Amino acid sequence: MVLLKLTDGVLYQPLANTCQRGARKVRNYGSLVGNSPPLTSPQKQPFSFPSFTKCNLAGRDCETIACDIFGSLLKSQSVFPYFMLVAFEGGSIFRALLLLLSYPVLLVFDYEYRLRVMIFFTFCGLRKKNMASVGRAVLPKFYQENLNLQAYEVFASVGFRVVLTSVPRVMVEHFLKDYMEVGDVLGTELHTVGHYFTGLLSGSGFLVKHNALKKYFGDKRPDIGIGSSSLEDHLFISLCKEAYVVNKEDNKSGTNSAMLRQKQPKPVIFHDGRLAFLPTPSATLAMFLWLPLGIILAILRISIGIILPCKIALFLASLTGVNLSVKGCINPTSSNPKKKGVLYVCTHRTLLDPVFLSMALGKPLTAVTYSLSKMSEIIAPIKTVRLTRDRKQDGETMGKLLSEGDLVVCPEGTTCREPYLLRFSSLFAELADEIVPVAINTNVSMFYGTTASGLKCLDPIFFLMNPGPAYYIEVLGRLPRELTCAGGKSSNEVANYIQRKLADALGFECTSLTRRDKYLMLAGNEGIVPDNKRKKP
Repeated sequence: MVLLKLTDGVLYQPLANTCQRGARKVRNYGSLVGNSPPLTSPQKQPFSFPSFTKCNLAGRDCETIACDIFGSLLKSQSVFPYFMLVAFEGGSIFRALLLLLSYPVLLVFDYEYRLRVMIFFTFCGLRKKNMASVGRAVLPKFYQENLNLQAYEVFASVGFRVVLTSVPRVMVEHFLKDYMEVGDVLGTELHTVGHYFTGLLSGSGFLVKHNALKKYFGDKRPDIGIGSSSLEDHLFISLCKEAYVVNKEDNKSGTNSAMLRQKQPKPVIFHDGRLAFLPTPSATLAMFLWLPLGIILAILRISIGIILPCKIALFLASLTGVNLSVKGCINPTSSNPKKKGVLYVCTHRTLLDPVFLSMALGKPLTAVTYSLSKMSEIIAPIKTVRLTRDRKQDGETMGKLLSEGDLVVCPEGTTCREPYLLRFSSLFAELADEIVPVAINTNVSMFYGTTASGLKCLDPIFFLMNPGPAYYIEVLGRLPRELTCAGGKSSNEVANYIQRKLADALGFECTSLTRRDKYLMLAGNEGIVPDNKRKKP
């Protein structure tokens, strides 16, 4: 009976109502084709509002604005990509595939029933904590990248901001409050049972914007209202003292206007999730079509790196689409007879950084890392050693490895996808005077090869599943002795100098954030995985 009720509420009733409305449209169209006078005279739009570009931004600090996020603050009115992000990152690849397969059916429905079906497929059985993680760590990046720059300038010029939207509130609330400094978010509420969403709406149903606006403000009227060209938006912005619309022409003209980093509401330094693109229907279809070939290609690329020598592996990998760009002095040797090894200090983009550096230099290296999955250890073509986060013990381990040969260290302690460098640990500066900074950056088009809350063992596979994964490596040359601890500098001064030098080489920005900050934001923990198998000395 529950399944029958769900089918009736989610599929049958919307389809029946949509067909009924479609039949009325066809009847009216048929009367027009038959040269008969229309049943009713054409009605003019009940409202006519100016474009938001006409809004004066001066002196708005003490005023109030009300608007929607989709079609107003964002360039596109389409909500499908954001439901797909929740389905893929918060649910599973099978949930995402089901949502994609439902897309042709969604085209038959009007907006309200289309939204109802997407909510059901995306949220039915989804854990509330998974949705909270996606809303906190995945969606903000995509929302911010698709902001309408001109609309945001109007929005940001007003002191108190309220957003009304018919999409589920949980999908937009974190971004709007933490990044856009919105006072209140009014959206559609979802029904839950325990720790799970049921995929149905709460008893209040979809949010009706003009009713919600009246209820929230009461007798007062917001100073500015911004909406799309839809009738529903016209109804709620007509209740504001000043009403403006974002027309399709305005969105088209702003499509190519990229939001400058310095103008963004808040820099997105950390974000999670596997998808590196906005999953529109066509882009998602292309991803699923590529997936089988991508898996085969990733296995082939890994096999090439494990089995073959560096030069042959590089050549064959380039034939499969891997792009490795190397710049700088690639053969620095140690000038200190007491120590054989050179310490390479790298920026950290993926777990494959030491592997690609070893291939670029054409010689074996040893890499130290704080956390490495068993699978990554097995497929790594170079020696890897785990650190314990005990400064004294880790220092002894790295000193011993450095006396045996060249060593690679990533003092950030974790990866960062965006053009920022995290704070460098100063431990490496205390261990070696032969230090070579290496600037590393990556580029992907489909999948990110890092994760904070997912399976780390799949990181190399996801990176190598991209059609053309790219690595950029610049070896900056040995650090002068006077800039090392042997030259009188403190370890913190050395670490900060190398961080700034690497940031300048890559065009990145230095931060004081750490691994702990990243994992607290993205995963809600400190990023430390206890190793119960490790025996205490």
